[in-house]
Amino acid sequence: MSRFVAMLVSACALIGAPPTWAESPRPNVVLILADDLGFSDVAPYGGEIATPAITALAEEGVRFSNYHTAASCAPSRAMLLTGVDSHRAGVPNIPEMLPPEHRERPGNEGTLGRSVVTVATLLQDAGYRTYIAGKWHLGMTPDLLPNQRGFERTFVLADSGADNWEQKPYLPIYDKANWFADGEEAQLPDDFYSSRFLVDKTIEFIDSQQGDGRPFFAYLPFQAVHLPVQAPQEFTDRYMGVYDEGWDRLRYERRRRAAAMGMVPQDAGMVAMSTTGDWIALSPDQKRYQAKRMAVYAGMVEAMDFHIGRLVEHLREIGEYETTVFIFTSDNGSEAAGPGNPESLLTRIALGRQGYSTDYETLGLKGSFNSIGPSFASAAASPLAYYKFHLGEGGLRVPLIISGAPILGGGRIESAFSWVTDLSPTILALAGADPPGDRYGGRVVEPMIGRNLLPLVEGRVDRVYEPTDVVGTELAGHAALFQGDYKIVRNRGPVGDGEWRLYDISRDPGETTDLAGVYPAKLQRMLSQYQSYAKRNGVLPVPSGYDPQRQVAINGLGNRARPGILVGVLMVVTLLFFYLFHRASPTAPSR
Repeated sequence: MSRFVAMLVSACALIGAPPTWAESPRPNVVLILADDLGFSDVAPYGGEIATPAITALAEEGVRFSNYHTAASCAPSRAMLLTGVDSHRAGVPNIPEMLPPEHRERPGNEGTLGRSVVTVATLLQDAGYRTYIAGKWHLGMTPDLLPNQRGFERTFVLADSGADNWEQKPYLPIYDKANWFADGEEAQLPDDFYSSRFLVDKTIEFIDSQQGDGRPFFAYLPFQAVHLPVQAPQEFTDRYMGVYDEGWDRLRYERRRRAAAMGMVPQDAGMVAMSTTGDWIALSPDQKRYQAKRMAVYAGMVEAMDFHIGRLVEHLREIGEYETTVFIFTSDNGSEAAGPGNPESLLTRIALGRQGYSTDYETLGLKGSFNSIGPSFASAAASPLAYYKFHLGEGGLRVPLIISGAPILGGGRIESAFSWVTDLSPTILALAGADPPGDRYGGRVVEPMIGRNLLPLVEGRVDRVYEPTDVVGTELAGHAALFQGDYKIVRNRGPVGDGEWRLYDISRDPGETTDLAGVYPAKLQRMLSQYQSYAKRNGVLPVPSGYDPQRQVAINGLGNRARPGILVGVLMVVTLLFFYLFHRASPTAPSR
């Protein structure tokens, strides 16, 4: 037992029995990461989607109602795996969105830096088997793949996303879908479906070394429910007709259920996002199409849950369930991007060039491209404001469940603030492994800034962040800082208005009441603390006129090897259709 664990157990003895996990052999840890899952998508958080496997974990463990992550995938993954702020870990934004002025600065390349140590490396050094099957998105050169960052067995997608049915890219910025197995380029099988395949690989890795007496760490970052939103027909069929009343009704019903569960306050309000369309104004055919878009999304979530259930059942069958801790969360909030009008002629032409169809009949199946758009994305994050790429609570606050036989949570809801950098220290504490100091492996490294959440999970403390502690974050010029129950936030245009606002997110998670005018001194103090955070972590200002969606197209053209004029034009047209809705709504949420 490490000195860290011994100290923790001794401290626990002063206030009662030691934590249950300390009495058992070192547990296995399964870290499950959904992609772009909204706050209220799964049933334990108020969703109507059937998620029995995730629900079972929630009922046995602890649900966090105030857990936050980055608003974009690569920064959150970097922080999750290292316990270090994304700007210090080398991933201030996804590389596809970084302006050249940032990428030219050391430590801002959008790939995991060498100055950080992954939790996988630390666990491997502590005797754990370490596996990953799923989306990596932290670098694709040989030295940046996960087999060089502490993972013993790997099968990963290096890109921001890809098709779920076959090996092809979902955006024209990629020549191909870049999959790697143990560091080598890999080919997907003909019967590939992402959620099923990734769980199969995880089971294969676990079984390959089962019985050797060593615990394992399995990282399972799903593609679900990232673009393109696709699901087997039998899962989609279960939701046909469920969304016929539209996104406003769905957003309201999810808020009602989340409040009844205690996931948000009973009187939690909601803002009306300016990017949400008028359901009543749609034609019957448009409503039918939009409802199916969401039905496919729900089917993809349930399919993910089904395969999580297969993994849990397999661990039971091989006798590993009783010594396994499960952590389930999402990398950021719901995704609002996608073709604004999937049925338009120009959209069909642009997507058709990639081999995609948006036909109603085949929506979600192989060869189809689907997304839910900003209106249903707001419902997926209900009752929160904003969504992925923005720093409203809808982009940052996501589910977190910590469960498993070693965790006797009993379905408790934990409302204390927690942050994505807390997961690595928590996993290390479970394993009895020490976090790195200022040096590791003979080199200077960034120390972890996250907090161990186990005292919260065990119910021995009521918070791990003191009221004076601050947590800052920045993404593409959007900025926020948390302190106690309060948050200041600035969301740039065109969806935001660029103004700093102050909210009590404990009582008002929907960010309906700006308190900047009520507590101007608090706003100014927190602004000063944000400036200190930005300076301390090397946050770079975005260039004048920077638009992250347009930057994707520019970077994509630059990364392709001298594309022809027609190819380049079609690429830009395709990407514009994905992101044009951002420019159609120049106002902040109405209140």
